[in-house]
Amino acid sequence: MTTPYQQPPQPPTSQRTAQWQGGGPTAGYTSPIPVRRTHLGDALASEWTKLRSVRSTMWTLGVMVVLMLGIGLLAALLVSTVSSDPATPSGQDALSLGFFGVLLGSMCVITLGVLTIASEYGTGMIRTTLTACPSRGRVLAAKSLVFFLLVFVISMVVTMTVAALQVSIVGAESPDARGWLLATAGVSLYLATLGLLSLAVGTLIRHSAGAITVMIGVVLLPLVLAMFMFSDSLTALRESLFDYSIPNQMAAFYSDGVRVSGPSGWEPLWLLLGVTAIALAAAYFALDKRDV
Repeated sequence: MTTPYQQPPQPPTSQRTAQWQGGGPTAGYTSPIPVRRTHLGDALASEWTKLRSVRSTMWTLGVMVVLMLGIGLLAALLVSTVSSDPATPSGQDALSLGFFGVLLGSMCVITLGVLTIASEYGTGMIRTTLTACPSRGRVLAAKSLVFFLLVFVISMVVTMTVAALQVSIVGAESPDARGWLLATAGVSLYLATLGLLSLAVGTLIRHSAGAITVMIGVVLLPLVLAMFMFSDSLTALRESLFDYSIPNQMAAFYSDGVRVSGPSGWEPLWLLLGVTAIALAAAYFALDKRDV
């Protein structure tokens, strides 16, 4: 008795093995896809595709651009309409108006830095990523490079645009080259590095909300704590927290030559680079040793 689902007779095992080894109808087939060793460029292309194709990138960077442009230009318009001082303002004063937009925009950079890797742990995409590229150090390096360059380029374009418009709106003197460089390239490098620190924290914590909360605490908590240290015995600690808080370090890029304490010039960038390098090293060892 037979059934409608009876399978046709299969060839003997030895015959099937011969077909698989090249004696069957697929003998002589050559794949059109070249076989080669993968390298960092492949990982960079993969991470760039992922970063530009998710909506969080568009929203976070879009909000950052709106905040930096909107607040910077609004501050310049308010100063130009309210100020009654007939003297021509200095170029450094005009550039300092961009600080407020950059400070708020840094929240967007922190968020995107965490989401660049922590969101993959939330969705399980990290398993696919590490299957396609088993070299975990290469994955972390590719994510870091793509994210850093993207944030730096966008921040540089926006800060240059805002700085030029602010100087024009306020009618200030043209700042010197060092002032321009610090208020554009300097603060853009600082923002991108702060995003890298967020990426490293996201790698260590592996939870988007938790890592974002930690980074917001890193940015704001020292400043808030210092504001409530009224005791004279805590004066040294209070001043250190003020001087080395991230908002105060950002302000250093807009007040070169004016500050009397704390890091100035390019010093905030070197400090943050050192902290970020340590955090990225810890993130690499954690990514390499832990299961996903």
